[in-house]
Amino acid sequence: MRGLSNQEREFISIFSANEEVTVDANDIIEIRSISKEAANQILSRLAKKGWLQRVKHGTYTIVPLSSLSANPMIEEVWPLVVKLYKPAFLSGWTAAEHWDLTEQVFNSVSLVTQNQQRKSIQNISGIRVKIRVIKEERFFGMTNIWFGRNQVEIADPSRLIIDILDMPEFGGGGRHTTDIVKAYWNSDMHNADLILEYAIRYGKGSVLKRLGFLAEAFSAPVSKKWIRECNRHIKTGISDLDPGSPSKGRISGKWNLRINLPV
Repeated sequence: MRGLSNQEREFISIFSANEEVTVDANDIIEIRSISKEAANQILSRLAKKGWLQRVKHGTYTIVPLSSLSANPMIEEVWPLVVKLYKPAFLSGWTAAEHWDLTEQVFNSVSLVTQNQQRKSIQNISGIRVKIRVIKEERFFGMTNIWFGRNQVEIADPSRLIIDILDMPEFGGGGRHTTDIVKAYWNSDMHNADLILEYAIRYGKGSVLKRLGFLAEAFSAPVSKKWIRECNRHIKTGISDLDPGSPSKGRISGKWNLRINLPV
């Protein structure tokens, strides 16, 4: 704590004790009733002294006391990115890793948010973040996990499948997405009624087409009634099983789906 004023020492002590993921001017103002300009100046000084690390304009994270660098690798990545883009939750390949539905390891984080973004891929202090923006009415199907005192929302296994069926690249590409879907149906986490409820609520025909086709292809533990109900909600027009692959391959008339990758 040497090199800090009494006031700066107080801020760092409070932030550390509260296990704050990020801090900004409002956090300073809550402790001391000062102007936003003065609060930003304090944050800037603490960053220059190596106690805070800037993650984006006006937002900082605390540098661990054990760190030998003023710009260390961020340890608790998930709480950080979820807070930066809130309301947000983890999904895609990140959720697949968490639920052990893939053995592949990704060096980036996939996240869903309601906030419009200029770029779908962003870099936050060396963390690559893949971002999907969705409407508020599609913001459902999450569960909470904890990192110390910080709560993070993540797609539950069924919601994860909906997200990657809607955008296979969010699951690491078409082939990896089908692998995750197969692993889901073969796991104890599968829930036929819930995933169909989610798919209907999500309201995209292409998701229901991919869900129904792959359930049949993988001999998923679903009933004939389930298949009929899924099929009843699909829309006319041909969709691709993988929007990221060339539109070539046989067409499933039952599901109005072009099978443009091996299953």
